[in-house]
Amino acid sequence: MNPPATTVVFGEALVDDFTTEQVVGGAPFNVARHLAAFMAPQLMLTRIGKDQPGQAVRAEFERFAMSEAGLQVDAMEETGRVLVERGARGGHRFTILPNQAYDFIDRAQAEAAVEHAQPGIFYFGTLAQRHERSRATLMALLRATPALRYLDLNLREGQVDERTVTRSLQEANIAKVNEEELQAMFGWYFQIKPDDAAMAAEEVHASCQALLQMFSLDALIVTLGHRGSVYFGADGQVLMHRDNPAPPFVIDTVGAGDAFSAIFLLGKMRGWPLDLSLARANEFAGAICAIPGAVPRDLGFYDQWMRKWR
Repeated sequence: MNPPATTVVFGEALVDDFTTEQVVGGAPFNVARHLAAFMAPQLMLTRIGKDQPGQAVRAEFERFAMSEAGLQVDAMEETGRVLVERGARGGHRFTILPNQAYDFIDRAQAEAAVEHAQPGIFYFGTLAQRHERSRATLMALLRATPALRYLDLNLREGQVDERTVTRSLQEANIAKVNEEELQAMFGWYFQIKPDDAAMAAEEVHASCQALLQMFSLDALIVTLGHRGSVYFGADGQVLMHRDNPAPPFVIDTVGAGDAFSAIFLLGKMRGWPLDLSLARANEFAGAICAIPGAVPRDLGFYDQWMRKWR
């Protein structure tokens, strides 16, 4: 019997620096940690510095019992940091620092790590593509793998351009976007302005099908926050999930999209029916909104889901 295929996760592991505390994050690292918590084989490809934030990232690898085979250490650059300023009315302002260790993921080291895994799925985003070094590493890995390629667009203002998005979509099999990112794509590829947001549902669906054809995607998933998600398949299939159990209260929505991706990919790995994967991904993303941060501080959080989905 062959061992289960691994989900390779490429991108940033960083710390959100709140001045009073540092919280380990990064969308790809959130996804990898969730998969690890469900004991799904995963390989995180990232790069950290020889510093305190790097030690915090490494501690999370240990806490989730994750392999460090894809964890690179940079002797020069610092571990990724995002400066977070708490504003009035509970808002936050983020400053994503340039030239961080995750911008310099080494191709040879990454290829060696992937060679010893059995990639069945390859997850990637856009932030770690802002620098030529990591971008070239990612493209080399994508072109060398037969694995299903899952793109979580995860746009961050001022960090990525249209060309990077286009290249990413061309490499992907499945793309996941939120409503704002979908509007950005409509603007880039169809010249539909955000002011035209009052598009009829039929027009939105037609534009999503056009994106599928334009980039030869197997599927496009649009997450709608508390309103659920919509799955568009290349075969014309449209699956809407709007009847999600709402969390009893929302603390913050940080990491909800990453939680959705992790459970959708878990469903792919475990052979769940598509409709069930989407329902579980929506429900789990909602539950993450009821805890502080993107990843639970108590790993016991996952027990209820393991029991429920057994």
